[in-house]
Order: sequence, then structure tokens, then C-alpha cells
Amino acid sequence: MKKHKITIDYTVYPSLQDLDATDSSLMNQAIAARANAYAPYSNFHVGAAVLLANGEVVIGNNQENASYPSGLCAERVAIFQAGAKYPGIAIKAVAITATSKNYVVEEPAAPCGNCRQSMIEYEQKQKSAIAILLMGEKGEVIKIKSLADILPLAFSNSFLE
Repeated sequence: MKKHKITIDYTVYPSLQDLDATDSSLMNQAIAARANAYAPYSNFHVGAAVLLANGEVVIGNNQENASYPSGLCAERVAIFQAGAKYPGIAIKAVAITATSKNYVVEEPAAPCGNCRQSMIEYEQKQKSAIAILLMGEKGEVIKIKSLADILPLAFSNSFLE
């Protein structure tokens, strides 16, 4: 028997103001996208912004539907739109932010399992890391260097060959 341990390194910034200009701009675009989320059932609004290698930013927000679970998370809206609009252009970073009409979201909200799996496929395909920035409504911002850090032992297309 072999025992293995998985650990990740990430950086915590006290606030949005402590980010560099590129990350701050990306998170601000995610915040703007969050404002247009369609979340009448959960009242949980999520915005995402995807930074591409060509400098373009693609946004997304969660889109709910009365027929749960047919809605779509902000992260997948943004990353799928980036893939559709800019095929073959590498993704550098994804900023994700969340708020609620029911309470103040003070902790960074991480992507769900479906979003992690969807995003990791882009990282695997482009063979380069995609950084992730996570923020609640206010407060700390977490920066993770790679999607692989939050989805270790990820499923990939190699299992389908």
C-alpha cells in the first residue's frame, strides 16, 4: 500500500483593492456580470469573467430555470461562450464572484463540481494552467494558480480512448 497526500497552494488577498490591475479588472467584470444573473429561485447571483490569451474578456452569469436542474452556472456560461466565440484561444484566468439577496456572501464562493469538470477540460486541452480568482460579495479574494489544484485526479478524455 502507498499513501499519497494532495495539497494546494493559494493566495488570499484581503480585498479586491489588493489585486494587481489585471486581476482587479477581471474581477470587476465578473461583478458587473453578476448583476445580470437570472436567479429568481435561489436568489444566489454568480458572475464570471474569462480572460483569454488574446486579451479578450468573456463574461457569464448564472441562468436558472423553474425546471431544476436545467439552468446553467455562471462559470460554464462564460467558459462555453469563450470556447464558442474564440475557439483555440487559450484561457488565462477565470474570476468568479457571488452574492445573495438573502444574506451577505462574505466568503469566496468556489465553483461546483460540474463547473470544475467543464473548466478543467479547457486546461487539459490547452496544456497550460488557468488561474482562478474567487470572491464573495465583499471581503477576501482567493487566487489559485490552476484548476487542477481544485480538481485533483480529474477525469479526462484519456479515459475514453
